[in-house]
Amino acid sequence: YLQLPADLTKMHLTDNPHPQVMHVPSSQSGCSIASDSGSSSLSDIYQATESEMGDVDLTGLPEAPVDSEDEEEEEDEDIDRTSDPLLGRDVVRECLEKEPADKTDDDIEQLLEFMHQLPAFANMTMSVRRELCSVMIFEVVEQAGAIILEDGQELDSWYVILNGTVEISYPDGKSESLCMGNSFGITPSLEKQYMNGVVRTKVDDCQFVCIAQQDYWRILNHVEKNTHKVEEEGEIVMVKEHRELDRSGTRKGHIVIKATPERLIMHLIEEHSIVDPTYIEDFLLTYRTFLTSPLEVGNKLLEWFTVDSLRDKVTRVVLLWVNNHFNDFEGDPAMTRFLEEFEKNLEDTKMKGHLRLLNIACAAKAKWRQITLQKPSRDSPLFFSLLGGSDKGFGIFVETVEIGSKAAEAGLKRGDQV
Repeated sequence: YLQLPADLTKMHLTDNPHPQVMHVPSSQSGCSIASDSGSSSLSDIYQATESEMGDVDLTGLPEAPVDSEDEEEEEDEDIDRTSDPLLGRDVVRECLEKEPADKTDDDIEQLLEFMHQLPAFANMTMSVRRELCSVMIFEVVEQAGAIILEDGQELDSWYVILNGTVEISYPDGKSESLCMGNSFGITPSLEKQYMNGVVRTKVDDCQFVCIAQQDYWRILNHVEKNTHKVEEEGEIVMVKEHRELDRSGTRKGHIVIKATPERLIMHLIEEHSIVDPTYIEDFLLTYRTFLTSPLEVGNKLLEWFTVDSLRDKVTRVVLLWVNNHFNDFEGDPAMTRFLEEFEKNLEDTKMKGHLRLLNIACAAKAKWRQITLQKPSRDSPLFFSLLGGSDKGFGIFVETVEIGSKAAEAGLKRGDQV
């Protein structure tokens, strides 16, 4: 299966870290699902189109990976590791128990993978989380009923609960329980702050990560220098964050973390940063959470195809879309028409290499299905036409289907092979 990116705030403009994903119905004919071999990368598909007018190298199309025995063993180990939450917790604890100066890049990545699931870190950017993971200190309180903070005590840290439950008893008699993923303590300010209420553990073995006030203020208040805001007509339409993927500084650039739906669509044909090479794949995987219809994307792609300088980029997007999410087209008559129109545009512009790749992708992703078409009488028209046969030297294909006819309602489509 495909894992969603760790940074869930990346692809939509919302403060909710867990957006509801709308269900996409399958085709009426039950004939297509998502890519069998997983998501295809841009380089997998597009390296076959370097020589457009000549022979197309079909080896560029994605295939199911064939792993060696060693790789299979490694994968089995990874599966075992991820399927055992206790083992995963042990790895995280080992990373947490190290002093901040001793944490390696791998340790921080392990902590990032764990921390992004906690509500306290949900609305933070990836770079902020990474910096917080590099300075956090691990603390354990063994017994229930232990007082962590007294009422009126000066605060010097921000606390996030990793295990167990704590209770805050306020001076007015009210109380509040906090559990895994909740936080308490200072706000990001260098001013003196004091605890309002008493914080005590409710269960044994309560575990926390603590971040010192100086570090917490520095990291959260300096995030602005790492972001770039794009404004149109006085409104912010996109926010990009500067990221460095390694400490050597060789892989750095800006990545989109928030934007309006219109701006996210436009970014499909813009230049993508070295730190965000899979933007198109991420967009196609998640657009259902912030767009009401895929035609919003399809219509813009058809519009951009008329511009010579954008034609190549638009074709890349469509090829990725067909390879990774073919059900978007077979399950939606309007999207099927979009694909037919795009195919005609490729024919008109004589982009033969791309057209051949599109046809191969559609044929590879299509599934067997049975169509039942009932005729009122023997003389009634079929509302579709066929092409091919033994005299033509190739199979029998549906050439045209009349829009709105019984044949179209039954699920027959142009390009179907009988």
